[in-house]
Amino acid sequence: MPDLKNDRFIRALLRQPVDKTPIWIMRQAGRYLPEYREVRAQAGDFMTLCSTPDLACEVTLQPLRRFDLDAAILFSDILTIPDAMGLGLYFEEGEGPKFKSPISSAADIEKLGIPDPNQELAYVMDAVSLIRKELDGKVPLIGFAGSPWTLATYMVEGGSSRSFSKIKAMLFADAKTAHALLAKLADSVAMYLNAQIEAGAQAVMVFDSWGGALTTPHYQEFSLAYMQRIVDQLTREKDGDKIPVILFTKGGGLWLDQIADTGCDALGLDWTINIGQARQQVGDRVALQGNMDPAVMATDPDTIKREAASILADFGNGSGHVFNLGHGITPGITPDNVAALVDAVHEFSIPYHQQ
Repeated sequence: MPDLKNDRFIRALLRQPVDKTPIWIMRQAGRYLPEYREVRAQAGDFMTLCSTPDLACEVTLQPLRRFDLDAAILFSDILTIPDAMGLGLYFEEGEGPKFKSPISSAADIEKLGIPDPNQELAYVMDAVSLIRKELDGKVPLIGFAGSPWTLATYMVEGGSSRSFSKIKAMLFADAKTAHALLAKLADSVAMYLNAQIEAGAQAVMVFDSWGGALTTPHYQEFSLAYMQRIVDQLTREKDGDKIPVILFTKGGGLWLDQIADTGCDALGLDWTINIGQARQQVGDRVALQGNMDPAVMATDPDTIKREAASILADFGNGSGHVFNLGHGITPGITPDNVAALVDAVHEFSIPYHQQ
């Protein structure tokens, strides 16, 4: 990517040589940063923050001013698509996202339109364009979306769930209805990600946050098949540059081979998997992103450095590793600990990339 001053994130995803292992952090723009909390207060509520391009741009850039990160990720939410479908997304303090009009029947699904990303979700595309302009080639910009299965869990349950009882009942008793919803969501996500790429995203990631809650046959039928449907529709090159695709199923360690077979460029790993064993399993088919336990960030710089060194050693020599946490950074973390992690990954990884 000739316009990028730092392209090691893209190069690592494409398994090309890098000078050191790149790092970015899931939820790197978030409540652990005092400057984020200021802008969040100014916005008044979370959805206003997401849907105001100037504010979304500002919080996307905040972590890059503090830390030597190798990528920016669009500040948004995975539930923008169901919201644009008319389900009425809102957030209750301490309870997470909820929908005013959850899905409860095949008739509800039939009524859902596939949102035009440049109309109903234009605020996301405006944010992507603005962030890309403000980054000025410093690092690449990651666009993202939720997986169809993960979006469907919120839409049918009406919000967050621990048991997923309503949507799992649908899978067992009324698979046809579930497939109708997931197909609509897969096509919506593919259009949404392609619009982000058109607006300036240089890599895209699909967050399958709840895939790990499924049985193996259900994962393959109701989650992975629809991520495959998305991958098959994505723009993989723009202006001569490859656009890498990352798939991340939290709790998906059982299915690494199948996920790698989708044709994605990289697998996101949670912290339950040894990254060295994952590398042996998938070989050179895909890059790997991950996978430090976010709980380590609540300790101290020495512990963080030790854990980072251990993960880098487990992955071993060569490219194809993007360092990240195994899930999002939690709100109470001190920014100094993030700086310690970023610097440690860059410093300790250099020997693994010397020919």
